[in-house]
Amino acid sequence: MWGWWRFGKWTVLITFLHIIAILIFTKGFLLTRTELPHSSHCSDLSQSPCHSSPSSSSCWTKPAVDRLIIIVLDALRFDFVAPSSFFEEKQPWMDKLEVLQRMASENPSSAKIFKAIADPPTTSLQRLKGLTTGALPTFIDVGNSFGAPAIVEDNFINQLIQNGKRVVMMGDDTWTQLFPNHFNKSYPYPSFNVKDLNTVDNGCIEHLLPSLYQQDWDVLIAHFLGVDHAGHIHGVDSTPMIEKLEQYNAVLEKVIKELQNQSGPGKLHENSLLLVMGDHGQTLNGDHGGGSPEEVETSIFAMSFKDLPSLPSEFDSSSCEPSKNICISSIPQLDFAVTVSSLLGVPFPFGSIGRVNPELYALAVCTWNLDDDKTWNNQDQTKLEEWFQNYANVLCINSWQITLASSNKGIRLDIAAASSVIGFSSEDLFRISDLYSKADENWSYTKNLLSYKNGSSNTSLPVLKRQIVAYSNFLSYVAELARSKWTEFNLKMMGTGIGIMLLSLYCHTLAIKKLNKSYGVSLLSSRDSGISFGLMLTFFMVLIRAGSLLSNSYILKEGKAANFLLATTGIMTLRYSFIKNKMLIEAAIFLLLTFIFRIAIEVGLYKQAATSQFMSSSSSWMLGISISQSLWTYMAEIVPILALIILGYFLYKSISSCCWGIPKYVIMGTILSYFLIALHWISESNILDLAHFLKGFGKNCIPRLVYAITLVQLSLLAIVPMFSKEETSNCRGSLFVKMMSILSACSSTIIILQGKQGALVALGSLLAGYCMMRLQGIEQHTVSGTAGISILDPLPVLQWSLLAVCLLFASGHWCAFDGLRYGAAFVGFDEFILIPQAILLIIDTFGFSHILSVFGLPLFVAFPSPFNQTEHKSLFPIKLFWIFMVYGLITAITATATILCVTIQRRHLMVWGLFAPKFVFDVVGLILTDLLIFVASIYYFNGVEDRIGNAELRRLW
Repeated sequence: MWGWWRFGKWTVLITFLHIIAILIFTKGFLLTRTELPHSSHCSDLSQSPCHSSPSSSSCWTKPAVDRLIIIVLDALRFDFVAPSSFFEEKQPWMDKLEVLQRMASENPSSAKIFKAIADPPTTSLQRLKGLTTGALPTFIDVGNSFGAPAIVEDNFINQLIQNGKRVVMMGDDTWTQLFPNHFNKSYPYPSFNVKDLNTVDNGCIEHLLPSLYQQDWDVLIAHFLGVDHAGHIHGVDSTPMIEKLEQYNAVLEKVIKELQNQSGPGKLHENSLLLVMGDHGQTLNGDHGGGSPEEVETSIFAMSFKDLPSLPSEFDSSSCEPSKNICISSIPQLDFAVTVSSLLGVPFPFGSIGRVNPELYALAVCTWNLDDDKTWNNQDQTKLEEWFQNYANVLCINSWQITLASSNKGIRLDIAAASSVIGFSSEDLFRISDLYSKADENWSYTKNLLSYKNGSSNTSLPVLKRQIVAYSNFLSYVAELARSKWTEFNLKMMGTGIGIMLLSLYCHTLAIKKLNKSYGVSLLSSRDSGISFGLMLTFFMVLIRAGSLLSNSYILKEGKAANFLLATTGIMTLRYSFIKNKMLIEAAIFLLLTFIFRIAIEVGLYKQAATSQFMSSSSSWMLGISISQSLWTYMAEIVPILALIILGYFLYKSISSCCWGIPKYVIMGTILSYFLIALHWISESNILDLAHFLKGFGKNCIPRLVYAITLVQLSLLAIVPMFSKEETSNCRGSLFVKMMSILSACSSTIIILQGKQGALVALGSLLAGYCMMRLQGIEQHTVSGTAGISILDPLPVLQWSLLAVCLLFASGHWCAFDGLRYGAAFVGFDEFILIPQAILLIIDTFGFSHILSVFGLPLFVAFPSPFNQTEHKSLFPIKLFWIFMVYGLITAITATATILCVTIQRRHLMVWGLFAPKFVFDVVGLILTDLLIFVASIYYFNGVEDRIGNAELRRLW
């Protein structure tokens, strides 16, 4: 291991620099927020300038509703609820929630559809935290989406419990994780098995309708998940999605009917409010997490069961569809917590920066008559003035809650700012204080006017309207300022991180330069005329790829851009093949494979591959051929199994020719795993009607058996070499055997997670690697070699790196949170267990592009190049380490370019929806590459002294 440490110390140093640089840069770039421990209390209101409620039983505001029913339909797109006439083109999933549209049309003053705008990132955890706290989300919370921590800052649910409200919850178990011990009754169901469309929904249906007859709750929350899971697995335009929407429509119709039946005077739901809402939207692929309009636009349907008048036009922001008599308003989700708190009469959450929405508030408290066909009477005018006064007082409390602390000694925004990385500037705080002071002074005047008025509403109504506008302007400014400051960055920390990354690149380059200088290898042309063409082309390609990351369009098409660069290098090698009239078949096959990968990337971007569903939904997409045709159905089932057979045959030939000892048994285990994978796919086939035993056995037992075989194989490869030495001096053969062993051991788990396209991607990458290996050094053959110097060409390493990027996209992934294939985490499992599911998701995401790519790098050393067969065996470990370092340098340059790009584009409109996820994926990929290179170097260098000879190595090292 002495020789390994001579090289490996550079890997350790570079990895350390990468980790430090990424941590520092992340601290300055990604949004983080300290959760405030403060909480609002009823007694706080005594120190406010606002009117106290005359009711002794109320707190901050007089309760407008007695019972609240919140039905959350996860991933509810806006066009699921709004009529299709609001959109340019009618789609199959539209108008399925017909009961909501009918209620909004028949009762426009008491039932309304809202377009709810969420703040990205749009993961379920962050949206639930935002909805209940009224605060802005933080990007860093995305990582907690698989293990939701309890919310410690003040929130709507906490205020309900503190003020004696009884809450019942059913559905998504994220609620019980966020709010442990908060519910009088709870019926949680596991939420992370995206393949399960019915368990959570059936549980909600089972408990929802019976609960409507019970009197032991004040707030009922039912969180359905079927639409979200149907989107993840099948997409929006799919039969399961439409079936789910139709099921929801039937459930909502029953709920509304029961509430209407019990809404008469003196009945249980006389003063109840129904909210049907989404936490976020979803793309057509069924994904969410970013900031695109499809993801941030969801809906809220609100319905009161009282006969209410229309809202005054000054506060009505609706856009209407005359043909259906439906009007739709817009509401930020930021306003939800304070609006619902005001309706229930509980204190607003301490950290909320939302505004009490007038249209949603009016659905529960409007009591006047504003019909144009009738003459106003004094009673209606008095009620209208009373509503304006109540709403102005609510906004006064709303503004005071945001501005003044309970002790009236500080500014709440200042408390929040002091807890953040950047905080608010003194100019910002002065502007906030000035706006609030003007609104407060105007409120004092308004109160005096109302106290001494002579009963004329002609004077009081305009004054109240101006007061409402003043408070609304203040609240809107605060929300706008908070959004801008929540996207503030610590440029010093970001600059420090960039500096350390540049230092790591210098160390990387220095290590390669020392290697070249010390051991007689060269990056130059074998003639002394200058730099080789391969080095120039590599430098040019890396520069183009790094520069492309400045554009959001190129990031969206990153897989296609990488494929184009890979094809360009293929054309150059084809040129040299024609010049020398050698390796023409390999060069042509390589170009053909780049075209095939281009098609695979197109399909992968069209619809992310979801285990075995991939071939049945996308196998014939490029040709536009219906999958219902029997020929293509059989091909979709048979071709992946044929690819597995070819892979198994190649492994069998490898062990029959040059494999011995433990590696032989490892590869035999992989062949067995391939057989089990084929059996697993057959058990899920719609063509073959197998016995029920096989179907049940294949679902979970086969994947777990494959995982177990992989663990045994990796354990043998890691442990056995510690206690036994290889009895061969064939360095190339030993390296090839080691490479085949580790690749075969990892491949079976990756393929079963990837689904049926996994075998095709694996076969394609194997053929591409073979062609690269055969073509390496073809440019060097065009000039006469120089004795004693080994010419190292970085072009094959660049091609391997570009192929790794293509494999990421060809396997149905992309660099965004909606590019994660969550269904892969449940291959072999029905329940969510954090650690196993996280490991499986990482293997699925980075299996081909990182794990197999790094461990496959010895391919360029294990086989001699047809154009350079004079290398001494002692140079093999040096060349292998050189290849590892060059590959790591290319990856580090790309990650550094990404860091520079997100710094430059930090004010870009798509920074959180596109650039930030790209940053996260690239830095995670960089650290993973560093760790894999570290592990791979130990694995491949183990025993190299014995095979080459200590004396020879010490002479070189």
